[in-house]
Amino acid sequence: MADRAPSFAELTLDEFSRQLASDEPVPGGGSASALAGSMAAALLAMVARLSLGREKYAQYASTNQRGLDVAERARVRLLQLADEDARAYAAFAAAMKLPKDNDSEKAARRSRMQAAAREASEVPLAIVRECAVLLEEIETLVGRSNTNAISDLEVGARLSAAAARGAAANVFINLPMVGDERYTGATSAELNGLLSQIERTVASVGQRVVGGGLREPEPA
Repeated sequence: MADRAPSFAELTLDEFSRQLASDEPVPGGGSASALAGSMAAALLAMVARLSLGREKYAQYASTNQRGLDVAERARVRLLQLADEDARAYAAFAAAMKLPKDNDSEKAARRSRMQAAAREASEVPLAIVRECAVLLEEIETLVGRSNTNAISDLEVGARLSAAAARGAAANVFINLPMVGDERYTGATSAELNGLLSQIERTVASVGQRVVGGGLREPEPA
């Protein structure tokens, strides 16, 4: 039985960066984006933990607990998506290598490529969705968490946005190869909406960080 390839989450940072820097096609930009998103989630989790159990932030306890729960789920899921992105691209690369010497082989190859391109669009789209949710939670915690770590929330927000933009680039480049105009249109519309939302949220985080201080608790 062949040894299982290690998950990217099982590698040291140096091992992952060396793989990323190699001439191998995976990991690539999608996996790197997912990893950046996971780091953003880790920062959100850190800030939430630095706020929970402290009297000064007691009125925000439910917000920080939810932020911690969202962050931990996203941190793990984004690491999983780093592996899924690599597998999706590997499947697409394998489909490209299929024979195309006659009409039957060409049709089979085209079908496999379209299916692989769809999967290679779905995975980075999932990364963008995760980052959008993560960003909303980060924005909610700014001014409702430990003010000594407010800059860490901004770093998390900007990492999330960069991760989403990077993953979105992979979606956009793969969509034309799916061969389904309805799917392509719906996915493009969703993606553009998510990216617009992300830009607004990052701007809001930046403004609140500059303003500093605490704000009202979330409505009950």
